[in-house]
Amino acid sequence: MQVVILCGGSGTRLWPISRTLYPKQFVKLFQDESLFQKTVTRNAGLASSFSVVINQDQYFMGLDQLDDLKLNLKSTFILEPIGRNTAPAIAMAALACNPEEILLVVPSDHLIEKQAAYEATVNKARELAQNDRLVTFGIKPGYAETGYGYIEASGLEVKSFKEKPDAATAEAYVKAGNYFWNSGMFCFKAKVFLAELKKYAPDVYEESLKTFNNARRDQAIRLQMEDMKSIRSESIDYAVMEKSQLVNVVPADIGWSDLGSFDSLYEALPKDQEGNTLSENTIHLGSKNNLVISHNRLISTIDVEDLMIVDTSDALVIAKKGSTQKVKDLVGLVKKQNVEMTNVHTTAHRPWGSYTILEENPGYKVKQITVRPGAKLSLQYHHHRSEHWIVVSGIATVTNGDKTFDLKQNESTYIPKEAKHRLFNNQKEDLVLIEAQVGGYLGEDDIVRLQDDYKRN
Repeated sequence: MQVVILCGGSGTRLWPISRTLYPKQFVKLFQDESLFQKTVTRNAGLASSFSVVINQDQYFMGLDQLDDLKLNLKSTFILEPIGRNTAPAIAMAALACNPEEILLVVPSDHLIEKQAAYEATVNKARELAQNDRLVTFGIKPGYAETGYGYIEASGLEVKSFKEKPDAATAEAYVKAGNYFWNSGMFCFKAKVFLAELKKYAPDVYEESLKTFNNARRDQAIRLQMEDMKSIRSESIDYAVMEKSQLVNVVPADIGWSDLGSFDSLYEALPKDQEGNTLSENTIHLGSKNNLVISHNRLISTIDVEDLMIVDTSDALVIAKKGSTQKVKDLVGLVKKQNVEMTNVHTTAHRPWGSYTILEENPGYKVKQITVRPGAKLSLQYHHHRSEHWIVVSGIATVTNGDKTFDLKQNESTYIPKEAKHRLFNNQKEDLVLIEAQVGGYLGEDDIVRLQDDYKRN
């Protein structure tokens, strides 16, 4: 069996800790482990191989987090330049493997707490998939949730799929006893899924096949932008599951949460005796039942209850518990004012390492740059800015114009606007430097890459 991990979500309901270029599945919220890593670990004993369908901008983040687990797994990364929902994403994974392979399709951003029950449920689904069935996992509802779709079942047979209901309808579903939350997890043979996709959504199938065949292949399968644009965006539910006559549902009581809001995150995190989430950076005096997330600053509360306080280096959100579904609306307002605040943290991860913005004002920006051992930035130049590099620790091998030379601690170089330049860490320890940018425009899109080890545009 191959596990297909879908990493396409942007996690806007967990802003500001989740951003477009650093979505919730890669944020290390659970004892220095991310949801993506927990997904891999949870399935490592069930699968012979993994396929990870991921946005191309997050490829190296996913690769690094996979390597950090040191599980020595056989894995294939399929890189999407843009998302086209779950049906095309799963089609790419199905096309990339043996047609007889059983695929276990799982989102990368769900939390499952009952491992033994999960494994038993997967094994039951795998047995059905062996008989050419399309299997979905139905979560036994613990309450009347209006934020999930529902599956109406008769035994293992699916009678119907239901859209997200209003409160009264959700109550009726839970009372009826044969309705399940739609988990977004599936199990089937690759060839069975592709045949049903071709039957019920032929355009999605044909364009996905064309896109897959045109993909570039090196360490990963790189889907091309123009091909991806030709695929209609469609979910697996609409494209196949709601139409196929081969669908079964396996009831799953596995301690599942999709962590789709801060309210659900609160339920998943450990708490003190007063119901406040545990954190080294918080002090509570007379406060109860609060979610507080802070990675840097000390957060103190006095006599407050049922609040959500999320603090990052560049944004602070305070809300009432129960209102956190509105965070998605808040993100829309933030995006109108400052789109970069929704895209990236002040610390951004890159294939070669990371950078942190220390100061930014009109006309200048100051960053701390960390380059991993053996990594190098692209050979590039800028139209609108010059740069100063000062080495804090390590040794930098610098290309500046026609010259290449080493810089040691406390040494620096000036890179004029339009000058070709590159940074290389040819050592066995991290390279840390300070970069001061000066110019009329300091956006990250003012980069013209001439050579790049990571095949970025």
